[in-house]
Amino acid sequence: MSSVIAATRFSVLDRSRTRERHTNAEALRDTVRLAREIEDLGYHRFWVSEHHGVPGVAGSAPTVLAAAVAGATRTIRVGTGGVMLPNHQPLVVAEQFGVLESLFPGRVDMGLGRSVGFTDGVRRALGRDKGDAEDFAAQIQELLGWFRGTSPTGVHARPAEGLAVPPFVLAMGEGADIAARAGLPMVIGDLRSGEKMRRGIDHYREHFRPSLWASEPYVVISGTIAVAGTPEEARRLLVPEAWAMAYSRTHGTFPPLAPAEEVDALTMTDKERGFYEGGLAGHIAGTEEQVAHELETVLKETGAQEVLVTTSTYDREALVDSYRRLARIAEA
Repeated sequence: MSSVIAATRFSVLDRSRTRERHTNAEALRDTVRLAREIEDLGYHRFWVSEHHGVPGVAGSAPTVLAAAVAGATRTIRVGTGGVMLPNHQPLVVAEQFGVLESLFPGRVDMGLGRSVGFTDGVRRALGRDKGDAEDFAAQIQELLGWFRGTSPTGVHARPAEGLAVPPFVLAMGEGADIAARAGLPMVIGDLRSGEKMRRGIDHYREHFRPSLWASEPYVVISGTIAVAGTPEEARRLLVPEAWAMAYSRTHGTFPPLAPAEEVDALTMTDKERGFYEGGLAGHIAGTEEQVAHELETVLKETGAQEVLVTTSTYDREALVDSYRRLARIAEA
């Protein structure tokens, strides 16, 4: 086995993607069920995400879902990828993670992102606007202050104060610089971005300032990885999400996942076809041997300590099989 793969942690982010002819409730239960399977396969972390008003995603309350995942598992680390901090008051976020850490000590991660709603309507409903994301760095410091007990307001975050919940910054836009200056671990992707991702990692390492939370840079690279018995089967895993992305780019709404065979039978416009083919490209996908080779290359180029796999597809059995094969690569 490659020594660089052996030295790398592998984790999973599940977005609770909805599927055609399946309910939101089923999508959430699928996430909890997948977490149990991922734990059994030996992965390091299992994270959930935050999306509001998106037809194709059921996960709108990540700390609530993380509690369900932690309650259904035993040892795997559980967290968020991420809580979108500009959508919330930092005190409330600290309290929520304080509760999680109190209930599941030593297993909780606090992944933080800076997105503010998917549409103008969602932002209005949240009471936020695009400008709120500009204060992300200050919001992170306020949040961490609640854990340290350094808030100047005289208010104490219960039960968060005094607890150590590892924070991670989802590097979007200026996120790499924010993570570096705050001295926090960074999650960056996707794997398709290539040189752009490597520039972000280099900037992060160059400007990293040690903190109470991290003494040295810690890089998590994220993206889609699909492993199957043949390259064709691996491609089929990518098809539902690629079509959902193409549909969203051409119709303005992000749909539930459709079965691969239904997507293959569609008649697409030239514009749809272009986005669709683009959505299939650039991921790490193939047989175990092919994926191991691609992973080794990416890990050597980035020096990342961890890979956060974000694969979504319609066929849940095939998804679990992909994660099983990837676990074999990591352990071989």
